[in-house]
Amino acid sequence: MKTVSVCFVCLGNICRSPTAEAVMRRLADEAKLADRILIDSAGTGDWHIGAPPDERAQYAARQRGYALDALRGRQITAADFARFDLLVAMDERNVAALHRLCPPGQRDKIRLLMEFVPDADDRWTGTREVADPYFGGADGFELVLDQCEAACRGLIAALRAQVLK
Repeated sequence: MKTVSVCFVCLGNICRSPTAEAVMRRLADEAKLADRILIDSAGTGDWHIGAPPDERAQYAARQRGYALDALRGRQITAADFARFDLLVAMDERNVAALHRLCPPGQRDKIRLLMEFVPDADDRWTGTREVADPYFGGADGFELVLDQCEAACRGLIAALRAQVLK
């Protein structure tokens, strides 16, 4: 069996990517793949390095049983492309930022999270990006959780065959 490493990436690493990290950790644990899928998150910007996730993200996550309080913001680095097998961006802006930082020959590691939503989950048809809740209300953080749960279920399914080889 092999190990796969995944890093979720958003702008500041305080809302969407730590939420995706927490959701993926739980789903990997439930699938008995926690020792096979290494999970982290980072931001493309440097505004929140060392900061905990947004209080609103923590609250929404806590209501669904996810703990974000131990996570701290960090900025993605060029070294992360060697460290991770997959860098999963929340939106096109972060894909573009990752492409600018990406060493030659590593672009195939960059994907959008919503690409992993199973086809059967038609409520997300046509949705390519995880919504940025930062400037909105509580509903935005609930939406992010819904999107992360759907996409991370698909990502677990996609990675299962890889890690069980």
